[in-house]
Amino acid sequence: MRVLVTGGAGFIGSHLVDKLMERGYKVRVVDNLSAGRLENLIKWLGHANFEFVKGDLREINVASQALRDIDAVFHLAANPEVRIGSQKPGEIYENNVTVTYNLLEAMRRYGVGKLVFASSSTVYGEARKIPTPEDYSPLEPISIYGASKLACEALISGYAHTFKMKSLILRLANIVGERSNHGVIYDFILKLKRNPRTLEILGDGNQKKSYLHISDCIEAILHLYDRFDKEEALYDVYNVGSEDWMLVKEIADMVVKGLGLKNVEYKFTREVEGGRGWPGDVKTMLLDIRKAKSKGWKPKLNSRQAIEKAVRELISRLNF
Repeated sequence: MRVLVTGGAGFIGSHLVDKLMERGYKVRVVDNLSAGRLENLIKWLGHANFEFVKGDLREINVASQALRDIDAVFHLAANPEVRIGSQKPGEIYENNVTVTYNLLEAMRRYGVGKLVFASSSTVYGEARKIPTPEDYSPLEPISIYGASKLACEALISGYAHTFKMKSLILRLANIVGERSNHGVIYDFILKLKRNPRTLEILGDGNQKKSYLHISDCIEAILHLYDRFDKEEALYDVYNVGSEDWMLVKEIADMVVKGLGLKNVEYKFTREVEGGRGWPGDVKTMLLDIRKAKSKGWKPKLNSRQAIEKAVRELISRLNF
């Protein structure tokens, strides 16, 4: 099995590479290292079954070179920073939508017929049904990031049905854990490292969301891919998340406790309408994962356990 992992030096991508290599696959990674880090792949550099290509998939020739002799693609390359959408929408579009189009075109040219795409819970926007199932409508993302992921889903669906590419869409909740270099836990730790007496919390702290540990995320990706690969369906969509949620201010409490700090003053920004952390921040999110569970996958850790484990992992890595 020869697979391409786009964004494979990043947080989720590098963990996926670890498991694919352990399966004995031949793995090629393409990453421009704008968000990813080569050190995440250090143990595979020089391995006979591993190839790293530093390249930007916004360039069609890079996508074409990356797809040669490939059987399946795990597409994780994207700009992961939801918050920058209101300042740099073009950057989100290019790194998410343009990259996905170039990848699909290269797959079409080289006859690569299998794709797994890491989408996002943000495609649902502020869903009126909680937990939110895959067939919820209308899909009304409120962020440029969510809109870009939905655009990618639409492109993939079109290519899947027109060119008979088996395509699996995974709408991920908030993924946390080792190697993460963005997100609420990472931000809180860095802020407290700079000032252990005061913690700025974006929004009102009452944002309520689901969190999934990276170990459960990778297990879900591979389990659902294996099942989908054996089925006749050409295109399918699954939610991947946990079955509970946490408040942002509860996560702040856990980080403060994990760092052994006391008497930390919380300062809430409250600048964005509705108590959101930034324009486009979905205040409440919980995915319905019954469809994934029907295929035999369920998370081992709930949101609280995932956050606790991620806090320990990130504190250790950031040498607080």
